[in-house]
Amino acid sequence: MNNWVLLEHKVPSTDSFDIHYDFLVENGMDCLTWKFLKLPVFSQASIEIFKQPNHRLVWLSRIEYELSGNRGFVKRIDHGKYKNVSDKLESGFFRFILDGELLHGLVEISGNSCRLTKNN
Repeated sequence: MNNWVLLEHKVPSTDSFDIHYDFLVENGMDCLTWKFLKLPVFSQASIEIFKQPNHRLVWLSRIEYELSGNRGFVKRIDHGKYKNVSDKLESGFFRFILDGELLHGLVEISGNSCRLTKNN
């Protein structure tokens, strides 16, 4: 338990690809999931994010995967273990300490907002 993953999701469009990122946090039987249109930058302004339906645990271990139905291609770009510093994983406010290469430090999610700061 306490695994997380950041997936780059490329979806075919007319002439190229639309890219977004899927951030998944293990939550017992599945993964809490958010869609990022861009990545949070350490100690910068919050970014807008979108809560998605929970995803299956299998996504924590996939490195690359082509989705069916022309829904694109996903590639793992960061992953690791997290420490939950929220009261629980079922509210609208989450705080995770992450140990990744791209996402390292304290990630705070509140509604449709996400910020990455130093872990004190």
